[in-house]
Amino acid sequence: QVYQGVIYMDFDRAIMERQGYGVYEPLRPDLLPPVYIAYRDDLSEGTEVFHNDLRSRWAAGESEVLAAIQTWAGLACQVRDLLKAGRGREIGPLLDQNFDLRRRLCRLSEGNIRMVEAARSVGASAKFAGSGGAIVGTYEDDAMFEKLAAVLSRQRIRVLRPQLAPPTEDPT
Repeated sequence: QVYQGVIYMDFDRAIMERQGYGVYEPLRPDLLPPVYIAYRDDLSEGTEVFHNDLRSRWAAGESEVLAAIQTWAGLACQVRDLLKAGRGREIGPLLDQNFDLRRRLCRLSEGNIRMVEAARSVGASAKFAGSGGAIVGTYEDDAMFEKLAAVLSRQRIRVLRPQLAPPTEDPT
């Protein structure tokens, strides 16, 4: 599978209320460090189940959720800024922070937690790619990718290296 874009999304409340949608900023995929996607079919949960809980907690004004959303937005902005500065290899810890905050805030299945922990056990970063069942992260080199694939395959988790298409134009 060839992926042709990376999109930074900003869902700032004021922007959403003013224009009815967020800000979508395309980024050049060649700015990314080595990334992987891993998934396990039997760990997925409908996104509506996971996100509706956070949405209802947000709508109720739960301070912990409101603070987490601000933190996630800040992490996304930091990732974008690092990528644009040519420092993509520094985003791994930010991806880890994203998941760690989600883990503190939400009930997660043991299988999803084990998947992230297994990836991290070889030095890769890991966060959910959505609401569970799939993770995304960074790794250093081919040797680390092979270790990652080996440790995850023991849990029947498929790992792939997305092929990123070269940009057809410079979106940044």
